[in-house]
Amino acid sequence: MKNKTKNLAIVCSAIFLFSTTFGCKDKETKPTEANATEVQAEPEPDFKISLAQWSLHRTFFGTENIDWKNFTKTLMESPDDLLKGKDPMEFPAIAASYGINSIELVNTFYFSKVDDMAYWTEFKKKCDEAGVSVGLIMCDALGNLGDDDPEKLLAAVEKHYKWIDIAKFLGAHSIRVNAAGEGTPEEVAKSAVNGLTALAKYAATKDINVIVENHGGHSSNGAWLSGIMKTINMDNVGTLPDFGNFCIERGPEGCAKEYDRYVGIKELMPYAKGVSAKSHEFDEDGNEIHSDFLKIMKIVKESGFKGYVGIEYEGSELSEDEGIKATKALLEKVFAQL
Repeated sequence: MKNKTKNLAIVCSAIFLFSTTFGCKDKETKPTEANATEVQAEPEPDFKISLAQWSLHRTFFGTENIDWKNFTKTLMESPDDLLKGKDPMEFPAIAASYGINSIELVNTFYFSKVDDMAYWTEFKKKCDEAGVSVGLIMCDALGNLGDDDPEKLLAAVEKHYKWIDIAKFLGAHSIRVNAAGEGTPEEVAKSAVNGLTALAKYAATKDINVIVENHGGHSSNGAWLSGIMKTINMDNVGTLPDFGNFCIERGPEGCAKEYDRYVGIKELMPYAKGVSAKSHEFDEDGNEIHSDFLKIMKIVKESGFKGYVGIEYEGSELSEDEGIKATKALLEKVFAQL
């Protein structure tokens, strides 16, 4: 009860804040062929490729047609019943088979393992064996960090704590969260600032970043989300710009209102601590038909960002294996053109 009261106080404090202000040198030796080669070693590339686990969601769920209507209910009641395909424990080895050495986990594949440290010890061993590191954990289905009810907001914040602890144990740099809630853009923004601030204070004690993806609704408005980042102004709070998640409003036939993805990427990149290369379909030249990868990566480069760009294939025309390979090939081509 003490911790709950203390954490609620943190959230309330954030609400008040929002309302009042928006080596030693060895002796010289004669150069040798060996150390001359070492001096001329290839510089670290600006961009590397990571693999988002959602690229293989049908592989792990074991079905082409997922029952999204009952997905959340099953996830909450018996999450392992969703896993009818490959064992998610094998994800590090799968990523390594593509020549990729950094992975982005999705918590819904491990929902029943949140308190199982023996599982995570074994998972970390699998990463070490595959030569793969965990970059971040994408966290969903933990409540709305933009909820306007302080009690529900606090509950959502606290549900993320264990995933921050797991991220720390695995050596990740971030957890990806959602700035979701009900209400007007201004109302949700106010609540999201409160929730993200409270969560980031806990994450800072573990040296973990809290990063927000443009993931539908208000969060797909680049100006809205970048405004939240500016208001929070914490070193361990940032964004995960996604190439394709800019649908603000959905209708019966798909996206009814979409934000300009190139404008959105430019607005989110100053706060980015990762980048997500969403892909669906490709033309005969291997280019993604919905997003101009070269145009986007020029924006990414101009922002000064350096680091991992995560493959997140969600298409249906190619298999997940083919889609991952196509996205990787496209990113490599674009990196060479920059």
